[in-house]
Amino acid sequence: MSRISLTAGFAAAFVLAAFGTVHATPSRAWQLDLPAVTPAVVTTLPAAPAPAAPVQVPVLEQPVAADPQPVHESASQAAAHAGADAKASAEQACLATAVYFESKGEPLKGQLGVAHVILNRTKSGRFPRSVCGVVRQPGQFSFVHGGRLPTVAHGGAQWKTALAVAALALSGTSSAPAPKALFFHARSVSPGWHLTRVAAIGNHVFYR
Repeated sequence: MSRISLTAGFAAAFVLAAFGTVHATPSRAWQLDLPAVTPAVVTTLPAAPAPAAPVQVPVLEQPVAADPQPVHESASQAAAHAGADAKASAEQACLATAVYFESKGEPLKGQLGVAHVILNRTKSGRFPRSVCGVVRQPGQFSFVHGGRLPTVAHGGAQWKTALAVAALALSGTSSAPAPKALFFHARSVSPGWHLTRVAAIGNHVFYR
């Protein structure tokens, strides 16, 4: 046997002896200066949440309405009410305009007297039968021009007072300060009327 083969044989025998010794006595690994093995750390991931169950939305039943009023009846009634409201509103506006321009600086009793003069005219048979007709009648009120009423600033306190006076007079619940009066004039003038004087309120004198 050559020297190289003999040397290789001794080397192989030494490695096998060393390997066998390490595996046979693992508790003496420190004797061979081998590093200690650290156990691997296993991280456990949380399980994925289960899918949420679909939300069931309750279906609300619509209440059953009572038998509706016939369309033609409800429409006709609505039209009648609308017409009545529009007429009352127009009458009140005309009366309030007359009260405003003729007596806005007068005491409330004097303003109510002016309103009643106009209402008395509608019932006399000598003048138009509607409030707006009396107010627009030519030659009766100086603030009316060509049968048209001037525009009033509706936000003012005096206009609101005139509206309230007109509503009170139209309601029929107030007594007339100048009973049965059909005419009035300012104290500052003397028209020379041959009429019966009824009352003097504020700056106005009332006649019938």
